[in-house]
Amino acid sequence: MYETLSQFAQTWGLLLFVGAFVLVLIYALSPANRDEFEKAKHIPLDEEDENGGAEQ
Repeated sequence: MYETLSQFAQTWGLLLFVGAFVLVLIYALSPANRDEFEKAKHIPLDEEDENGGAEQ
């Protein structure tokens, strides 16, 4: 029983994680999301912040 359950979890767990990885890659590399990621990569460099200036 343990070996059967272990084999099932290993096989389908691997397939689940590979599938999730492929979906994340598709999302991250999709041309439709390019503008969203372009905006996000400039967030740390934006001049405006919540304090209205440099921290002292």
